[in-house]
Amino acid sequence: MPIKIPDQLPAIKVLSEENIFVMSDSRAQSQDIRPLELAILNLMPNKIETEVQLMRLLANSPLQVNIDLLRIDMHVSKNTPESHMSAFYHLFDDIKGTKNYDGLIITGAPLGLIDYTEVKYWDKMQEIMDWANQHVQSTLYLCWAAHAALYHHYGLNRMIRDEKISGVFKHQTLDPLEPLTQGFDDYFNMPHSRYAQVPIEDLQAHPELNVLASCEEGGAFLVASKDRRCVFITGHPEYNATTLRDEYFRDLKTGIEPNIPEHYFPDNNPNAEPSNIWRSHGNLLFCNWLNHYVYQATPYDLSQLSGQK
Repeated sequence: MPIKIPDQLPAIKVLSEENIFVMSDSRAQSQDIRPLELAILNLMPNKIETEVQLMRLLANSPLQVNIDLLRIDMHVSKNTPESHMSAFYHLFDDIKGTKNYDGLIITGAPLGLIDYTEVKYWDKMQEIMDWANQHVQSTLYLCWAAHAALYHHYGLNRMIRDEKISGVFKHQTLDPLEPLTQGFDDYFNMPHSRYAQVPIEDLQAHPELNVLASCEEGGAFLVASKDRRCVFITGHPEYNATTLRDEYFRDLKTGIEPNIPEHYFPDNNPNAEPSNIWRSHGNLLFCNWLNHYVYQATPYDLSQLSGQK
């Protein structure tokens, strides 16, 4: 079954060209089933690119999923047309008292060097994370959002690395019997692009958390709460093959002088075309989350979620 997204969303054209099955609103109205209700709080600057990346992973599932795109406030994005935001995004304040969700994804944000309390929407972020505990079956936090949620929910603060970790790294599956990593190889590749890191020893010592995959260079990659209501991913399984390249050349233009992403470009040559060697595990991770943490656990009547945790 496909994901269902608004008729005119640009992602429909991109995913259809990749032979990924998506369904428009008008087509879905003819079906009589209970699809999963999923929301994406998109904090990334280039929102259209992130929409496509995430929906590509969500569409690779036998489950039908309805997608709502959320925004924190009416802040005008520098990288996404306001016409797009107005047409396809809901304000969180408009849905928080009216709707529950089977799943929620909160993306990363370019805030890795800013203290949480200095983030202009930190109060709203805390409100959303608390709301999710009451109104969402399982929430998946990506990159910056993962560290923010670990700090907010469990008091585990990040440390800022001397240098940004950027590249594609070899990870070890730590619990192959856990449903979230079911079908994973013993070792797999995944991209990272971040300055922050929560010490893996702190995560492993916390009685409410399971560390499910890690890499030597970047520490914990995949962490889940033991009640499976929260999943924390410190890397970027959603990235396209060229995303790290785009970030590298963007940083060069700003004068940051970044290191070349590790284990990424052929022969470490930034002019060579990189390959996507993490796609299969990214798809499997999202499918496992949708199936085991969302579909198998969520109530048929979403109103039963309110006040559950």
